[in-house]
Amino acid sequence: MTEPLPHCQAAETLADDQLPAGFRFGSTACGIKPSGRPDLSVIVADRDAVAAGVYTRNQVVAAPVTWCRGLTPTDRFRAVVTNSGNANACTGPQGEQDTAQMAAEVAQRIDCEDRQVLVMSTGVIGHPLPMDKVVTGIDAAVAGADHSASAFRDVATAFCTTDQYTKMHCTTAKLSAGTIKIAAIAKGAGMIQPDMATLLSVVVTDAALPIAAAQKVIADAAAASLNRISVDGHMSTNDTLLLLARNEGTACSDAEDLSVLTDGIAEALIDLGKMIVADGEGATHVLCLQVDGASDDASADVIARAVGNSPLVKTAIKGNDPNWGRIVSAAGYAGPKIDVAKTSLSIDGVAIYESGAPVSFDAATLSGSMKSASDVHIHLTVGDGPGQSRFWASDLTEAYVSFNSEYTT
Repeated sequence: MTEPLPHCQAAETLADDQLPAGFRFGSTACGIKPSGRPDLSVIVADRDAVAAGVYTRNQVVAAPVTWCRGLTPTDRFRAVVTNSGNANACTGPQGEQDTAQMAAEVAQRIDCEDRQVLVMSTGVIGHPLPMDKVVTGIDAAVAGADHSASAFRDVATAFCTTDQYTKMHCTTAKLSAGTIKIAAIAKGAGMIQPDMATLLSVVVTDAALPIAAAQKVIADAAAASLNRISVDGHMSTNDTLLLLARNEGTACSDAEDLSVLTDGIAEALIDLGKMIVADGEGATHVLCLQVDGASDDASADVIARAVGNSPLVKTAIKGNDPNWGRIVSAAGYAGPKIDVAKTSLSIDGVAIYESGAPVSFDAATLSGSMKSASDVHIHLTVGDGPGQSRFWASDLTEAYVSFNSEYTT
């Protein structure tokens, strides 16, 4: 029997009453994955709900991405079906037909229209889905769906591919009309690059949102979270982030409420994003990068991505090497103008480069602190402008190279 995936720490104490009302969760192992692990899941709304999405910006996209883009945002959502182990990407007209069939099979079982069902897939690229297994899995997942913490955890497990553990986060936000609940799931460990970052993620809330507001909330939350993570700088074909919200419940429509909700969802997704980076294939450290002093936030983002995606920076972090030269030079080639004379850098609170020049520090002690911590904090100032950005990236290890040289595409 296949050993179950471990859960993130937050999942172990998850209770039924922490989940937003109005949604049921179901999953099964239908044989898509050779391992026999769970590989198909559904999230079903009890009645029509709002759905909004953010998707990969890769020009090569999987059939489920095209399907979901064409349907969101909507206030007639009823379900999302997800399979893992097969991306249904680069599969041509057959992939499109299989995506439509997945939606139709769920719709038939919950008595709704096909276009009320969204579809997500993740896994190996370029292979047709085994639709006989998928249909059997849909039947079992829908039949077994319920509103329980254990079912929610099982859906998180069914999302996973090369993940070493499941990733989920539940929280609350206080709106003017009352407190609402937020529950989020994500998967991802490799082929991670912002815009979007291979990940699938679903956020469920009992806040009542208009369609346009829902789309803005999830886009803004993604920009502050999942679009700021990187493992290997490789943008996926399947990335999908969905926000599912009830059409009825605690109203969230004025600017202040929407800001509170966006911040709550962003913080949940930041937590999931950091889990993805920490679970990066072969990763030993999470690089937590803060960039300040750029001319604007967009410039700070570009600089942060250049630093976080640099193989030389990543390998320095892996080697516990406080190599300021690699970090500063990455900022210099990123593109946006920096003020070299006002550029400074610290690692784990230790200043190692100030006002355009190196400063004396105890390299051995700093290296030791980097080695003993799972998170390495880098603070880079590139001038005196107002622009700033946060970014999270993994280091680059021999294990990543070995894994991906053997993993088929």
